Amino acid sequence: MKNDTIFITVTSLRNANIRKKAMTRIPGTKMTRGIVQILLEEGFPKSMTEHVKDGNTSLDVKLKYFGKRKEPCITTIKYISKPGLRIYSGWSEIPKILGGMGIAISSTSRGLITDREARRLKIGGEISRHIW
Repeated sequence: MKNDTIFITVTSLRNANIRKKAMTRIPGTKMTRGIVQILLEEGFPKSMTEHVKDGNTSLDVKLKYFGKRKEPCITTIKYISKPGLRIYSGWSEIPKILGGMGIAISSTSRGLITDREARRLKIGGEISRHIW
């Protein structure tokens, strides 16, 4: 499980949210950049900046919180597809997360997309995470 880049990315975001950190740094790969870009489009983190040092790329993700008590935007991350058990779904079977309030990230032939985008394009794929 340690080689699963989606797992590393989402877990570091979740852990930083739990600790109420302002920013977290994750490895900057094509996959992690795609995940963070989807989360940015959905409004979960504030921003993302790329950081290059000695040829290694990392992403600095600024997290978003609500209210005086700093309630995190990302409350739950549910792992669906794992390296030992891949879960695939057709476009018509992709579930709506909390009636459309959350998102499901799917890996498809057109790259990483959300559940809404997959239903709109009528594309199925591997459902990796549910986030709300």
